[in-house]
Amino acid sequence: QVQLVESGGGLVQAGGSLRLSCAASGRTVSSYRMGWFRQAPGKEREFVGTINRSGGSTYYADSVKGRFTISRDNAKNNVYLQMNSLKPEDTAVYYCAAREAYSSSYRMDGYDYWGQGTQVTVSS
Repeated sequence: QVQLVESGGGLVQAGGSLRLSCAASGRTVSSYRMGWFRQAPGKEREFVGTINRSGGSTYYADSVKGRFTISRDNAKNNVYLQMNSLKPEDTAVYYCAAREAYSSSYRMDGYDYWGQGTQVTVSS
């Protein structure tokens, strides 16, 4: 199995950018489709985006499409979430997750392993 640790969160002003990293250990990240989710206070965890094993295909939630970009570096065992044009409504704890199946999924129960999350706060 794989262990995931997110980093890179913090406080940023609206319109700013952050890059989150997800470091994998225990098993190579290239064995998994990876996803990013987020959970705002008082809300359910929601899908942000996903990337396939090779990094050649991505899919995003409508709320972040055009602003967020997922990438991966399998040689470094890392996955990234580049967030641009941040809005206060992007404030949440961001989680990376690993999925053993090849197919894409936007459902939380479609992912097998989860990190602990990193806080992103966007001020207006």
